[in-house]
Amino acid sequence: MFTMKGIAGAAILACTGALVACGSAADKAPSATAGTPTPSGTVAGTAAPTATPPSTPVVAADPLLSGKREVTITRVQGSGSELELSGRLEEGGNTGGRVLFVPTPIGADRYVIKAYGAKDGHPANDDASCWQVNGLDIEPELTIEAAVCDEDNPIQRFTIIAKGDGTYAIGSETRHLQHADGNGLILKELGNAPLRSTFRFVDKGPANREPVN
Repeated sequence: MFTMKGIAGAAILACTGALVACGSAADKAPSATAGTPTPSGTVAGTAAPTATPPSTPVVAADPLLSGKREVTITRVQGSGSELELSGRLEEGGNTGGRVLFVPTPIGADRYVIKAYGAKDGHPANDDASCWQVNGLDIEPELTIEAAVCDEDNPIQRFTIIAKGDGTYAIGSETRHLQHADGNGLILKELGNAPLRSTFRFVDKGPANREPVN
């Protein structure tokens, strides 16, 4: 038969054992900051891995439009004859004009197009002429003539746009260089008409001419 004093002693021993057990478990419990998952799924206290952004491909500049290469120019839709700058820009004129061109960037996607004669030892061929819109022409069809180079002159600034497959569209302001039956190469507003003339540039070597003093 148990007495009240015995019951009280048993209760104290049970409580003391429980406290020891609780204290031991608390000592072994992991830190909340070291192992508690966060809503993002990462463990608190550790840095989330940073994704490496994909590398951006570098688009190489077109060497034919660098101002450092001489090219010949032919109309893709034509007979394959080279463009020639004599009194005016013509297609296959064969008049002894200049057939080697150096598209030279001047900023804002504009170019001056320098023209040279053949490398035959004649000093005059090493002095550049430049394409220029003929200011004496009447709209809507303007021709291109040879002039002393002046990149500050707006009528010597041309656009050259790559169209793919090594071809280019050439223009001045809102006009495009096109071929017109009976009038040869002209600068013309397209309006709703499609672009019918594109051009192919063929690399002819470095543009290393020494101008005449």
